[in-house]
Amino acid sequence: MTDPTRWTHHRSPLGRMLLAADDRGVVGAWFDGDKHVHGPDPAWRRDDGDALLQQVAAQLDDWFAGRRRGFDLPLAPRGTDFQQAVWREIARVGWGATRSYGEVAAAIGRPRAVRAVGAATGRNPLTLIVPCHRLLGRDGALTGFASGLDRKRALLAFEAGAPLLWQRQRSVEAAA
Repeated sequence: MTDPTRWTHHRSPLGRMLLAADDRGVVGAWFDGDKHVHGPDPAWRRDDGDALLQQVAAQLDDWFAGRRRGFDLPLAPRGTDFQQAVWREIARVGWGATRSYGEVAAAIGRPRAVRAVGAATGRNPLTLIVPCHRLLGRDGALTGFASGLDRKRALLAFEAGAPLLWQRQRSVEAAA
């Protein structure tokens, strides 16, 4: 049996994140407002001093500061075998690169499972660490992101060299 899942909150330039880990590794990193996660599970234990969660937070800070382009963390996302295969393939998409859902489907040997790849991508529990924001529709369109298309746009622009303009985007969108 594994240790209880530990969690903490972390502030990022794109809003607060919920970080979670167990004794095997990081099980989750979600932005507030994620479509599929509405806060820590009641069975989880808050631990703001957990060494692994502090390491996740530090690597996220370095990523947002442009000092890191990937993550070096023990990962233990919870999901089906299919979801795990999709997430492993997404993790191979490098900084500033994009792939289509169809390309991911083909890469895992399931070329006709494009919609299932999209569903698995939407359930990715490791936002940024497994960079699902780098997946696009067949025609290059921004489609789906459980933390919102505004964040996806900001992340892709950041990886293309633009500064993170989250607060400004939010203000402009609120005024519109």
